[in-house]
Amino acid sequence: MAKKEAEAKVVLERVYNVPLRKEFMKAPRYKRSKKAVIALRQFIAKHMKSENVLIGKYANQFIWKDGIQNPPHHVKVNAIKDDKGFVKVELAELPPKAKREIEKAKEAEKETKKKKAKVEKEKEETKEEVLEEKIEEAKEEKLDKAKEIEKEEIKELQKEHPPKRAQKMPPKQRLQESRPTAPRSV
Repeated sequence: MAKKEAEAKVVLERVYNVPLRKEFMKAPRYKRSKKAVIALRQFIAKHMKSENVLIGKYANQFIWKDGIQNPPHHVKVNAIKDDKGFVKVELAELPPKAKREIEKAKEAEKETKKKKAKVEKEKEETKEEVLEEKIEEAKEEKLDKAKEIEKEEIKELQKEHPPKRAQKMPPKQRLQESRPTAPRSV
């Protein structure tokens, strides 16, 4: 939808204070807000010279805010006509809630831009970290090879000069005690 809106160029933009009371007084009480919306549509169609009128969310909510029997007497709206002949009608001043929503949307866009920038920085940092890790791994491999070579040299030296071992001593003889286990018979 953003592409379609971007393609449509603004031909005419005006602010109107639309009188609704004259029209909705012609309708019964239980149809007054509906008649007010129809009156707004007819007024804009007449003054902007286009039958394609789109009433915005906040303009509609403003008309219906007090219920079906009590529409406002006047509505100040901003009418924008594009090159395709469509007229979009919205309140001249947005309600505070709508302003907050717009501000939140802008802040969200800024946050997404910041996050993208952070992600790009992290990618660059990860590239640097990967290079550092490769260098560290190469150093570790060199150290491992040096240790293996030292171990091999030590083994060769041990083969050439075997260690002298002391001779084994024969085990000590155990002396049996001569105590009789049974009484002597005479």
